[in-house]
Amino acid sequence: MTDRYCLIGNPVAHSRSPAIHAEFARQTGQQLAYETCLAPLDAFAATVRALRDAGYRGANVTLPFKLDAAGLADTLSARASAAGAVNTLSFTDAGIAGDNTDGAGMVNDILCNAGFAIEGARVLLLGAGGAARGAILPLLEQRPAQLVIANRTVATAEHLAATFGGHGVPVSASAFTAVDGRFDIVVNATSASLAGALPPLPPALFGAGTLALDMMYAADPTPFMRFAGDLGATARDGLGMLVEQAAEAFFVWRGIRPQTSALLAAMRAA
Repeated sequence: MTDRYCLIGNPVAHSRSPAIHAEFARQTGQQLAYETCLAPLDAFAATVRALRDAGYRGANVTLPFKLDAAGLADTLSARASAAGAVNTLSFTDAGIAGDNTDGAGMVNDILCNAGFAIEGARVLLLGAGGAARGAILPLLEQRPAQLVIANRTVATAEHLAATFGGHGVPVSASAFTAVDGRFDIVVNATSASLAGALPPLPPALFGAGTLALDMMYAADPTPFMRFAGDLGATARDGLGMLVEQAAEAFFVWRGIRPQTSALLAAMRAA
């Protein structure tokens, strides 16, 4: 029988995930089907239970349900617990297991696709919401020299810095405009790019050796990417992160890690 998976969201029809997982299945010889599932905004839990009752093996979760998924899961992985959000559900006889592959996907994209080292790097994370929170533990596991969390509301960034301060890496908080010095890696985890906006950042953050990664992706470079690129940085969108987090979810479900480079190149070409 073909195992069934899906992506739950609202909206969800625009997603590239079905095509990505179809390619992973073809590549690895796995018998599975992956589709989208539009969940009513007030019926996420009911949607999940209906999918499980129908025999689905798991589901990815996208906006606006990642927090709901964390609350619904019977067990959480360490990275899902740290993120406070879930994007990957596995349905087993023991219950619903929640995981978060977003941060791991971002790290894999930085290391394997962009070719930048995180170990020993000075890293700046912009934003302190769910996307940023999901990235922190995977970043810290790579042993950067420093992680600075910058946010419009500094108290929120300070709370995150205190929460993740016990991992052997200096973690500090700052306002956008008060960040000081050049960074090796700058990750934009804010929602500013969705609105065509840019956080108020000092130009001195970026240079020829900086990777500027925006978690968002679109046909054209985001304002963050253009700003950083004009200052000499290597600007990168979130398409690689999308593919890599899907590969991590595929591994969680199937125990096989698909290759991503050819698929990512084909998606960029398209």
